[in-house]
Amino acid sequence: KKFKGDIRGPGVPSRVIHIRKLPNDIAETEVISLGLPFGDVTNLLMLKAKNQAFLEMNSEEAAQNMVSYYSTVMPIIRHHPVYVQFSNHKELKTDNSPNQERAQAALRALSTSHVDTTVAAPSSVLRVVVENLVYPVSLDALCQIFSKFGTVLRIIVFTKNSQFQALLQYPDGASAQAAKLSLDGQNIYNGCCTLRISFSKLTSLNVKYNNEKSRDFTRPDLPSGDSQPAMEHPAMAAAFTPGIISAAPYAGATHAFPPAFTIQPAGLTVPTLPGGLTSLSLPGATRLGFPSLPAGVCVLLISNLNPERVTPHCLFILFGVYGDVMRVKILFNKKENALVQMSDSTQAQLGKLLHSLRITLSKHTSVQLPREGHEDQGLTKDYSNSPLHRFKKPGSKNYSNIFPPSATLHLSNIPPSVVEDDLKMLFSSSGAMVKAFKFFQKDHKMALIQMGSVEEAIESLIEFHNHDLGENHHLRVSFSKSSI
Repeated sequence: KKFKGDIRGPGVPSRVIHIRKLPNDIAETEVISLGLPFGDVTNLLMLKAKNQAFLEMNSEEAAQNMVSYYSTVMPIIRHHPVYVQFSNHKELKTDNSPNQERAQAALRALSTSHVDTTVAAPSSVLRVVVENLVYPVSLDALCQIFSKFGTVLRIIVFTKNSQFQALLQYPDGASAQAAKLSLDGQNIYNGCCTLRISFSKLTSLNVKYNNEKSRDFTRPDLPSGDSQPAMEHPAMAAAFTPGIISAAPYAGATHAFPPAFTIQPAGLTVPTLPGGLTSLSLPGATRLGFPSLPAGVCVLLISNLNPERVTPHCLFILFGVYGDVMRVKILFNKKENALVQMSDSTQAQLGKLLHSLRITLSKHTSVQLPREGHEDQGLTKDYSNSPLHRFKKPGSKNYSNIFPPSATLHLSNIPPSVVEDDLKMLFSSSGAMVKAFKFFQKDHKMALIQMGSVEEAIESLIEFHNHDLGENHHLRVSFSKSSI
């Protein structure tokens, strides 16, 4: 009972850090990993009953770096903001209770792996493989995570053997060593997108273009090239080809518009995340791997469309899965391109989940409607008062049901009189194949239906969302993360 807990916020530097408001089921390793990026952790005292812990660093300088870092970036562990401050105690004296033994064992395990950085690292280039890729991971998200351990000079992302990978270069081996140590095996998002990190045989990266597939932060002058969108979901690469997206990607699309994100000037690193990512959860859109955008950037530029198949209504229904679509405009002279205006910038970021389309942020702040008396062949539509918006209610359940396109669709609002065969017939009426169907056990208002391919599922969603099933029930369709 020696430690009463330092609730007043002392500003006097100490090697001992007081951490408050920890989640109930916090693990020792999670607390230690908050300190590891800043130096060696020499002792740990867990006060689980009080949701607190004390962490002793190897030097006052390391402790100071840690406190000043977390004063600007609030560490979040499993949705909990955690508070970090200096302790009144100059060092920790710990006893031999079972609780303490566990803490000491965790410390030993992590410190032995905390390699002596004076030993030269094999390379300053890391190879990163993202396993169990449930959400898309962007180049910017990786920069954000890895820049915690040093300035990221160059980065390249690519898909190889159907795995999403990256090569990332630091100025020195010590930064690469520290990043590998803290991040290897961690999940970017809860329970998925696991980082597997190894040293690359390359000693330097050669980057020719600054875009969403590669960046050289030391060369802001590089051209953006004509990069194709990153295909995070291999199934989606083929998904739209005969359908809504034209088979030959529209080469000119990128030139008229600025690249999606501005390039960082040399020496500056993107905003950083706290060290151990042990299920660190990021708010809303950031959780899906998109950097935060300036408020008010709500217009997406969509290219690679198939002009023969696409209509404003198609885009309204499809992007409506990810946010409330206000206006859609198919460009008159370049019908392979369209502008989609979402109701806010978060929803514009979620719209970027549709990775097989080439989607960038438009320089336009809104979509202009044609002037009165000027007809534009129905290429521009205003949907701001549509009853089909899914996200009007704050805190709507729909926010937690946003998933990338998949072959399985989630159906809801099914009236009691409609049976399995009715829905199977409806979904096969457009020529698509229905592979499987299942009502929810407890609730026959909902069902899962698996189509022959992602492409068929996308087209079925566009065709049958809001389909009138009678009895004043309009069918609701969205993508499901489950399969049957």
